[in-house]
Amino acid sequence: MTVFLLAAGGAFWLGVLTSISPCPLATNLAAISYVGQNVRSAPGALLSGLAYSVGRALTYAAIGALVVAGLFSVPGLSNTLQRTMNQVLGPVLILVGMYLLGLFSFRFSSRAGNAGLWERLAKARLPGALVLGILFALSFCPVSAALYFGSLIPLAIQHRSPWLLPAIYGLGTGLPVFLLAGLIATGGYALGKALDRLHAVERYARLGTGFVLVSIGLYLSVRFIFLA
Repeated sequence: MTVFLLAAGGAFWLGVLTSISPCPLATNLAAISYVGQNVRSAPGALLSGLAYSVGRALTYAAIGALVVAGLFSVPGLSNTLQRTMNQVLGPVLILVGMYLLGLFSFRFSSRAGNAGLWERLAKARLPGALVLGILFALSFCPVSAALYFGSLIPLAIQHRSPWLLPAIYGLGTGLPVFLLAGLIATGGYALGKALDRLHAVERYARLGTGFVLVSIGLYLSVRFIFLA
């Protein structure tokens, strides 16, 4: 149970780190601007932020369930994954950590919908915010792709959690949006200060997570590959 709680905490942190990285943060802020157009109260803003976060969580849970459950449904592959996951996870975490440290880069994007569609959905208030969360969760960029497919999915496979850990990750990606939605009702000054702090924190959080992932990856590689 303790190990799974640590995994859940790790999944949540990966989601938070994803949400405050430049590319995902830009999409989150765009969604908040659309959602905030028709929100006139703090409770309404918070509910819209919550609906958006739930939409992201549902999407990541669905993708995780399809990927992880699909892998485990292949005859013989489930046992192979259980035996070799620690051996695979080590190098994968090293690569993801190196990417977060800026040691290499790659291009990857998947954008869902268009600005006109997002604006129309925003006018639908809570249902629109929910669908916006789903659409933006599908808009993968290099950081979100690396953290989700490179770190979260292997973690979900290791703990046989095809939907719960991805859902926790999704909630983590929506947490800053939920908090920023609450600041919309308090005025632009508070929102601007919060954004400045997010940009300042993101670099240190990304570098710190990169060092941690490389360290864990080296440990797993040494223990399960070189000392096995």
